[in-house]
Amino acid sequence: MKILLLGKNGQVGWELQRALAPIGSLIAPDKEIANFERPDQVVDLVREVRADVVVNAAAYTAVDKAQDEPEVARLINTVTPAAVAEEVAKAGAWMVHFSTDYVFDGSGQEPRSESAPTAPLGVYGQTKLDAEHLIAASGCQYLILRTSWVYAARGNNFAKTMLRLATLKDELKVIDDQFGAPTGAELLADSTAHVLRSLALPSAQASKFRGLYHLAAAGETTWFKYACYVIEWARSHGQSVRVASQSICPIATRQYPTLAQRPLNSRLDTSKLQNTFGLVMPKWEIGVNRMLAEHFGL
Repeated sequence: MKILLLGKNGQVGWELQRALAPIGSLIAPDKEIANFERPDQVVDLVREVRADVVVNAAAYTAVDKAQDEPEVARLINTVTPAAVAEEVAKAGAWMVHFSTDYVFDGSGQEPRSESAPTAPLGVYGQTKLDAEHLIAASGCQYLILRTSWVYAARGNNFAKTMLRLATLKDELKVIDDQFGAPTGAELLADSTAHVLRSLALPSAQASKFRGLYHLAAAGETTWFKYACYVIEWARSHGQSVRVASQSICPIATRQYPTLAQRPLNSRLDTSKLQNTFGLVMPKWEIGVNRMLAEHFGL
């Protein structure tokens, strides 16, 4: 299996380089060669490589900035992925594309299934939803994997920000009415590699896997409870923490206004993915524990 990975240096792309290497011949070009602000360049690359599977981990993920740069966000998140999908269709290949819980409006309290109504609250979510529709309409064989609250050991993430602030401040105020499951880039990459093995079947058999799936860690939490968890983990493992437990204060989303509105309910039902591919999603705490241990060198 020849695999072309686009967006190799992002949080998910970095882990995909590791996870996909053992299952095929992996080609992972730099951003300069696969620049998503130049759709023709990326399409030419896809045509030249002629991979069996194109995995797209490239995305414009600055949710607030997207409100001010809608055309750039649309170019990277919608236009180029759609063009790639059309080229993949011509080649009779597969495309794996990552999407987001931001395609939903965040209403309700139950986990959303793949068939739940979509209603993005901002530019970022709309550009990702538009890409889903265009990829599905392209005629290519595709897997779209929606996820939420992505973090990685490499680079910045919410947990690291909370830990840094906990060493500097006497009090933290953290949102407690947004619900989701922190999902590690490592889990996304390993699950994607497992799923891709199913595509090695003869095309007539593999085609049954075509479609949209939710992929996220099990369980749920809020940003407030997530912050409390990582700070207490650090404290219990001998790390210096200034802020006291009782000084981490829950607040409502309305008390922390942002340019782009966030969904309150980011719970995703992953049963379709688990049943189809024989996967078990671990609880979110397992991945966070690993990330924290790596962060502190424990």
